[in-house]
Amino acid sequence: MDDKKTGIRQNLTNYGDLGFSTFLRKSFIKGLGYSDEMLDKPIVGIINTFSNYNSCHGNVPDLIQSLRAGVLAKGAIPLEFPTISVHEAFTYPTSMYLRNLMAMDTEEMIRAQPMDSCVLIGGCDKTVPAQLMGALSVDMPIVQLVTGPMLTGSHRGERVGACTDCRRLWAKFRAEEIDQVEIAEANNQLVPTVGTCGVMGTASTMAMIAETLGLMPPDSSCAPAVSSERRRIAEFTGEIAVEIATLKRRPSSILSAKSFENALIVLLAIGGSTNGLVHLTAIAGRMGIQLDMDSFDALSRDIPVIVDLKPSGEGYMEDLHKAGGLPRILMELKDKLHLDTHTITGKTLGEIIDETNFSWKQKIVKSAGSPVYREGGIAVLKGNLAPNTAIIKQSAASESLLTHTGRAVVFDGLEDLANRIDSEDLDVNEDDILVLRYIGPKGAPGMPEAGLIPIPKKLAKRGVKDMVRISDGRMSGTASGTIILHVCPEAADGGPLALVKSGDIISLDVAARNLHLHVDEQELEKRNKSLDLSKFIAKRGYHKLYMDHVLQADKGVDFDFLI
Repeated sequence: MDDKKTGIRQNLTNYGDLGFSTFLRKSFIKGLGYSDEMLDKPIVGIINTFSNYNSCHGNVPDLIQSLRAGVLAKGAIPLEFPTISVHEAFTYPTSMYLRNLMAMDTEEMIRAQPMDSCVLIGGCDKTVPAQLMGALSVDMPIVQLVTGPMLTGSHRGERVGACTDCRRLWAKFRAEEIDQVEIAEANNQLVPTVGTCGVMGTASTMAMIAETLGLMPPDSSCAPAVSSERRRIAEFTGEIAVEIATLKRRPSSILSAKSFENALIVLLAIGGSTNGLVHLTAIAGRMGIQLDMDSFDALSRDIPVIVDLKPSGEGYMEDLHKAGGLPRILMELKDKLHLDTHTITGKTLGEIIDETNFSWKQKIVKSAGSPVYREGGIAVLKGNLAPNTAIIKQSAASESLLTHTGRAVVFDGLEDLANRIDSEDLDVNEDDILVLRYIGPKGAPGMPEAGLIPIPKKLAKRGVKDMVRISDGRMSGTASGTIILHVCPEAADGGPLALVKSGDIISLDVAARNLHLHVDEQELEKRNKSLDLSKFIAKRGYHKLYMDHVLQADKGVDFDFLI
């Protein structure tokens, strides 16, 4: 952004005559009904990610209306513009595959068009990280506005919500514990309103991370999508957008290594999505900050889970909102946080915490002395099966399986999994370890949320609820189980996971942070010589760009030329 010019006079299209460039631009914007007086004012760009494919963003038109009111009230011009919109359930092969494309779209459209600040409207789990990755690369004054969580529904007297209950009820259906009639009834109640998943999934996690980083108004991450409060937050966000434009308060003046450590602490304390670690790594990378996995794991041993929300607990996002939202959590974590970090409001995080007042009792946010889980939600594993790390959401795992040795049952990709997982002939028992490979960043491609490998149907019908499962993919932040994810390097990149055979013995020891394949080095070397990964070479388009440049999970799955 050109600091010397503001409003429509910045970032002029160059025809070799800058006077004509301004004249032409003014002609066309007047076609939208703006006067010369209005054109002298600062411009707030508003990113519109509404899509009929994206129910998480179903309230975006209402939010834009409120945003515009806030911007106009402060004497600036709101100009909205579209970028791509991705939704987990409507994007093939996976929304993660397009996260970096959305980040590039966000970055280039902010660079290309005249604006003095920008409001990023996102919600569905890959959209907020994509927007922050792109916007931080421009370093323009920005403020994030999330669409907010959906409300809960009711199924046969039971409170339910996407998407932890989606997975729980589907598992019961697979185990033949409920019938076709009941699963159809449940399907009508799991997403009762627009908005993001109503549990501590990736969308909620990223909203709270963005607020912790200081890039959102205080206490703006938890208000329900369909509430009047969400619209008031939008109006206030518009006001802030004008303020940061006037003051030229850029992300580089707000964010620091301390800001990202605060975000990691919150990620652990809320029992946040494992995806949050990948996204936060990518976001930090755009600021030239590298997150250290060993340091993160050290934090994990010190920071307990204090938020009683699904999938690590029992509550829903609307309960957290009523309990006081992120400010209440920050108050409980005050002694662990860097309080001198900056926010878009001009106040420090410590000052914002000091302004909070919670006089009412609640049951959702626990004290550090009486946590939901004694350690942080996510643990980092290493070993000969994951030389560059893997992770596990230990707060959502079965305690009895956190130390386990079993026989590998291997699936080569999603098609193989779909073809064999429910076969009565599958050689598997409940003590085995399910291994799914070739679903990493390059393998699928796009690292789909398939790490929650279904319990084989013949075991599910016997009452088996959990097994140790390992993959180089991701899982939804709404999921639970003893699931090892993000194995690095991935199988499609030649990682050791590609060398595992069914029948091999694998040991998991979460306390020791170890994941070990009991096969000697000579045998592994022999297997490696016959490994053929030629099918993971792309020929054209975005697929080729992605495959040639995508990084591994421990580096945020960003493109190497963007960090």
